Amino acid sequence: MSDRDEGDSSIESRRKFLAGVGAAGVAAVAGCSGESGGGSGDSTTESSGGSESTTTGSSDQTTEAASGETETAESEESQPSRVSAEGSSTVYPISNTASSYWNSNPPADDEEYWGPGQYDIDTDKRLADYFAGLYGFEATGETANPPFPVQVGLSHSGTGVKAVMEEQVDIGNSSAPVEAELDNPSEETLNKFKDHVVGRDGQPIVVSKQIYDAGVTKLTAQQVTQIYQGEITNWSEIDSYEGEDKEIYAVGRAEGSGTDTAFRSNLLGDANASMSGVDTRKGQNQQVQTLVQQSDNAIAYMALAFVSDQVPAVAFESEDGTVYELGEDPGLGASDYPLNRDLHMYTWEETDKRESAFINMMLSPMGQELFVQGNNYFPLPQSEIENQRSKLASQSN
Repeated sequence: MSDRDEGDSSIESRRKFLAGVGAAGVAAVAGCSGESGGGSGDSTTESSGGSESTTTGSSDQTTEAASGETETAESEESQPSRVSAEGSSTVYPISNTASSYWNSNPPADDEEYWGPGQYDIDTDKRLADYFAGLYGFEATGETANPPFPVQVGLSHSGTGVKAVMEEQVDIGNSSAPVEAELDNPSEETLNKFKDHVVGRDGQPIVVSKQIYDAGVTKLTAQQVTQIYQGEITNWSEIDSYEGEDKEIYAVGRAEGSGTDTAFRSNLLGDANASMSGVDTRKGQNQQVQTLVQQSDNAIAYMALAFVSDQVPAVAFESEDGTVYELGEDPGLGASDYPLNRDLHMYTWEETDKRESAFINMMLSPMGQELFVQGNNYFPLPQSEIENQRSKLASQSN
């Protein structure tokens, strides 16, 4: 895929759009009760293909989502095609919030949702008009009418990686490296993926509030490993636990989930390591959050964005004795925290100007503050941002 400007009608003829099951803003995502099809013991999750959705920003501005019908770019060469993204429920809060802002295209004087003066940007353009304009796209000057729309679907990392590889979507969201999500990919295939890291997640270990209140506020790497490998099965086997005997309900993520892949790789040393202690698997962070909140004996691993007072993160003691605790130093964002992971947005072959404009917005100071930190993830250091920007298409001005 080579760089393309807005007049290139080959984009849609080369790509099939996969419509997404969008969610209404990050506040709704955090409280979502989970997608269907993720019952107990189900190691798969439904992808978001085929249905319509409406994306809503925190400004309560809404934009009509894609209908999934074939675009008519051939007859409307002045209209660039939409950007479609699909994949990881961990990356979803970042990309969905960004798409909400993009699609609403707020004016430059709307300091709550844009405000260039706050971010060392000198422009009087609307948000999407500005970032798209860096790559030569014509401004619309209209609310809820960006130079091209962005649609984000929700599933998991394996789905996103495969969808972008099969050119069903423009961007594949993943919370694990692509090589860990594919089955023995060739070097040639791996080289066609363009990896855009937009933030970092300090993957937490969470427990039911009843367990936390009974004294389990910290777990060691060895204890977590033994739980997920079926060697510890009752909370009474944890020294700090002060409650009655209670079996451990170990929640895992669906195989193919980037969260699951990262957890096995980082804690167990192998993306395919056995976890015989898992009682149930869920496909998405939202489902895990709901299950842990509704249980009185659960443990789980999930994205940091979904931690809450009702789904608390425990402190984690690494094998060398270092204790990492949310909100403390060292915290879950420390560079040496064993469960740290990059959050990826993959494109296929070259990253075109549409994709670059959207990703560049997330790499801006505004994007890192509102879309990454705003969803309880960790922003990238400036040196890493410059490296990530070097992978984007050349700007037009």
